[in-house]
Amino acid sequence: MVRRVAAAVAGLVLIAEAFGVFMLLMTVGIVVENQSMSLDGLDPALMSDGAFGFGVFSAVFLAGCGLVLLLVGGRDRAPARLGRVLLVIAAVVHGVLGALAVGLVGWEAFAVLMAVLALIVYTLVAYGPGGRPDGPESGQAAREERGREREEGQELAQGLPQGEAGSKPAA
Repeated sequence: MVRRVAAAVAGLVLIAEAFGVFMLLMTVGIVVENQSMSLDGLDPALMSDGAFGFGVFSAVFLAGCGLVLLLVGGRDRAPARLGRVLLVIAAVVHGVLGALAVGLVGWEAFAVLMAVLALIVYTLVAYGPGGRPDGPESGQAAREERGREREEGQELAQGLPQGEAGSKPAA
């Protein structure tokens, strides 16, 4: 139950973060365009377009990761390979940005980024690499299946003559 809630909360946080990052980069692009700012002779229109483009890319990436987390929480299943790769990339980006945020913005921003990082990593670890997390039901089913296989193996071994039950065929 905690896994599902953590995945859903992380998904909602990443979708909200996507909106915030989009708005921040759109604001930067508008300011650069209106002020005709230039960095070492670069065209202000190119810098503005770059900010807009990166804003769209970042928002789509973060919203996609948020959608993956919402699906993980809703279905109670581990993300597929592509979803897992996206979440690992998002976790690494949050870790690097958290390290940069300490010096540039402050400890509050660091704490927020580390909380989001913790939610993403917890979801990745809680759901593991398999399709569905191990729970009491799946553990019981696996034990019953192993018990049936042992019984079938014993029945086959009992049907063979004494010397042939454990012997290997000659090569």
